[in-house]
Amino acid sequence: MSKSGIGKFFAGAAIGVGLGVLFAPKSGEETRKELKNKLDELVDQAKNIDVAEVKKDIMRKVEDIKMELVDLDKEKALEIAKEKGDALKAKAQELVDLAKDKGTPALKKAANDVLDSVIKVSKDTQKKLANK
Repeated sequence: MSKSGIGKFFAGAAIGVGLGVLFAPKSGEETRKELKNKLDELVDQAKNIDVAEVKKDIMRKVEDIKMELVDLDKEKALEIAKEKGDALKAKAQELVDLAKDKGTPALKKAANDVLDSVIKVSKDTQKKLANK
């Protein structure tokens, strides 16, 4: 947390304490004394904050968020690879069906080879993405 962020936090806390004390059903002198004590406590707490520790905690949280984003990107890439692989398999199967209807044994074999290659590439791509 930046120094200005810490300052804003304590200013907000001080205002909250001040309003709470002001609206309490006490005499003005008691209220002022209690308000001064609460503000002194707040200042003491502010002095005891370890800014380095707060910074370390924030950096740790930021790194956690980055790792989750990387995982999300991997999941999205894997999902897209699966969808594209399925679409390619469907197109290759259409080619095989067309070759069976129209073609010669050589054409059928070539179409089946394409289908097998598409399936292999799709599986390899998904496996690589899953392992990253």
